Formats: sequence, structure tokens, C-alpha cells
Amino acid sequence: MPIDPYILLLLGTVGLAALLPARGTGADVASGASTAAIAFLFFLYGARLSTREALAGLKHWRLHATVLACTFVVFPLLGLAARGLEPVFLTHDLYIGLLFLTLVPSTIQSSIAFTSMARGNVPAAICAGSFSSLVGIVVTPLLAATLLGSTGGGFSLDSLLEIVLQLLVPFLAGQVLRRWIGAFVTRHKKVLGLVDRGSILLVVYTAFSEGMVEGIWHQVSPARLGGLLVVEAVLLAVMLALTWYGGKALGFGREDRITIQFAGSKKSLAAGLPMASVLFGAQASLAVLPLMLFHQMQLMVCAVIAKRRSQDPATTDPATTDPAATEQETAERSHILAEPRTG
Repeated sequence: MPIDPYILLLLGTVGLAALLPARGTGADVASGASTAAIAFLFFLYGARLSTREALAGLKHWRLHATVLACTFVVFPLLGLAARGLEPVFLTHDLYIGLLFLTLVPSTIQSSIAFTSMARGNVPAAICAGSFSSLVGIVVTPLLAATLLGSTGGGFSLDSLLEIVLQLLVPFLAGQVLRRWIGAFVTRHKKVLGLVDRGSILLVVYTAFSEGMVEGIWHQVSPARLGGLLVVEAVLLAVMLALTWYGGKALGFGREDRITIQFAGSKKSLAAGLPMASVLFGAQASLAVLPLMLFHQMQLMVCAVIAKRRSQDPATTDPATTDPAATEQETAERSHILAEPRTG
């Protein structure tokens, strides 16, 4: 499978930070710009989310509860279980990054795209990803404070307050102003999508610049990175199996199981990076490295799975397929897949 071009941009940003890290006044400017960009990013998230659609999605509460349980309960438990891999496979800092990875919310764009490609329940995927992102603004820093404690970069009430002010408040402001700016955001979603990605690149540059200045990258060896990739591959495989067969055990139909698998097995780079920059400070570059690697891995693996699900005979049998509905679904999938997948 091809590598997501955005991942190449992220890697290029990391390389730029390694060669030309921001220092002194430049670091202060980059940090201030990163903070503003993060706030604007979550403001846009709030302006895009339709409150009416979100409330309507609550009717499918069992599915959403299952996705939230996978994201904020099962994933963290697996992260805690991975502590036994330290220090043989992972250094302490890489393990902290892996544990943080298990605490961040699910994706929105890629979950919707893959659910649509696999002919799953797309409306449920939209709501599930949105709910996960909203809940994660509060739950992720609380879980981080509980499970990571002082080892994660000095978590405190001040850190939690900063998360609320930088992420939740702009999100709520976007929701409040949606009635006036929602149409504008919808019309210019492609341009604003570039703003999304640019904001994340700025966060990455700032975080990795701090890491270079502090000299923490000398702590990571190629062997350790290889061990991290193996651990993350196992983590992803376990979650993909649990979400698929667990959904069947809970009595969900095929379309809902697809939604649960793609929304419940993913982690959001877009949501995790800003939180890490606030919670970890100079250690953020190591903390987000596992998340960046997992992000690319989940895209590649889920693309293969979605393609196989789309070829399921049960979904392509002409005798049971409404041609008009199929044409409409195809148009919707093409529209969704054309959107950037920063989540």
C-alpha cells in the first residue's frame, strides 16, 4: 500500500526540526504560533460538527458505547499490560509514548472513509468519531494524569486547565458560532483542511525542535524503534480482532461491526499531537513518536481490510442490492474519500 503523502510531510517536518530546530526567540515564536494554531484547529472542529446530527446519532447508543469502551478502556488496559515489555523491547520514554497512544481518542476522517469503503454504517461512523474526539478532550488528559502521573511530564491541575482552555473552550466556541459560520466552513472545507494539516505540522515542528534542543533523541536506537514497531503491530492486530469478533458477540450486524472495527481500533494523530505538546513539554517528541508510527500503520492495514470487506459477496449480490441506493452510496464514498485524512 502507498504511504500517505501527509506522513511524508510529517517526516519532512521532523527532518527540518532535526536540522534547523527553533531556538531562543524563534522557539518562543514557534510555541506561541503552535498554541494559537491548536486552538484554531479545535475551533474548526466545533464549527464543523452538526449538533443536530450528533444528537440524532445518540439513538444508536450501544454502538457508540462500544466504540468508546474500546477507545478509552480496552486500549488503555492493553497499554498498561505492555509495561512488561520494558526495558527489553521498549525504553521507559518509548513505553510512556506507547501508553499515551492508547489514551487518545479515535479518528474521524479515516474511520468514515474506511467504513464507507467497506460498506458499513457511515452515519454511525460519523457520530462515533465525533463523540470520541469530544469525549477525548476531557477523558484523555484525565487518564494521562491517572495512569502516567509525574512520569509523563509533570501532570497537574494546571496542565488539565490548559487542555480545557486550549482545546475544549475553542471547540465549544465553534459549536456556539456554528449557526453563523457553519455554511462558510462547509463551503471552504478543502481550504480549511489545509489549515488543519498546517496546524499539525507546526505542532510537530515545535515539539521535535524542543526535543532536539534538549538532546533526548540520543536515547533512541534503531533496535528500539524496531521493537516499538513490532509491539504496535501486535497492538493493532489485537484491537482489530477484538472489535470485529467482539461486535459479533454483542449481537451487532455486519454494517455496525465494520463501524466498530474501524472507529474502535484507531487513534487520532490530529487530537493526540496537541495534547502531547501541552502535557509533555520538551519530552513531547518522544511521546508522539509511537502515535505517528501507529497512525501510518493503521491507515495501511485498514485500507487492506476495507478493500476486502467491500468485496464480501453478501454486500455485492445483485439480487439483494438496490441499484439506486448503490449509486448514492458510491457517490457518498467518493465524496468522503476525497477529503483529507488527518485524523
